[in-house]
Amino acid sequence: MKDFWIYLLILAGSTYLIRAIPFAALRKKINNRFVKSFLYYIPYAVLSAMTLPAAFYATGNVISGAVGLVVGGIFAYMGKGLTLVAVVSCAAAFLAECVMMLVK
Repeated sequence: MKDFWIYLLILAGSTYLIRAIPFAALRKKINNRFVKSFLYYIPYAVLSAMTLPAAFYATGNVISGAVGLVVGGIFAYMGKGLTLVAVVSCAAAFLAECVMMLVK
């Protein structure tokens, strides 16, 4: 139980520092277009870095995960809604798993 509280304090401190340091360091408005563009895309880059590897291993098989990811990417590129993309991705991964079980 003691370890839990230590880990929680470290996590809370690091999370707080990540948010507090920019506020303390930057007192005036950012006018540089490059920095503004860089800061704008950070959430998307972090989300991609966390989601992409998980998509490959979500099914327990890299191939079916890749199939779901590719199909979802195609539907997202076509401008379909998030719910449809998620459902089609899951269905594609499931069908790929079924096909791979039949082939074995």
